[in-house]
Amino acid sequence: MASEHQQIEVRHVPERCQFEARLKDDLAVLTYTTNGNEISLDHTYVPDARRGRGVAGELVRAAVNEARLRHWKLRARGSYVVTFFERHPEFADVVASF
Repeated sequence: MASEHQQIEVRHVPERCQFEARLKDDLAVLTYTTNGNEISLDHTYVPDARRGRGVAGELVRAAVNEARLRHWKLRARGSYVVTFFERHPEFADVVASF
């Protein structure tokens, strides 16, 4: 399972306001909305067959990396994202609030 986790490639698609991970024939996404430099992470979707393999976490980590590069503050809206930030206080520097 760890080797599959390392193969997850996430790309930022700003014109669709989402981060995407292509998983063979499936697509996992983290959608967001913007308000200036504040980004609300709204919803994660991972196909049922791909859940439990770290895909959603990689989507959120990609958003954190982008936030650090662009000096964004992230607001957790989706339930997965809220839980992710609660479990990973090391990302508090980019979190606006829950």
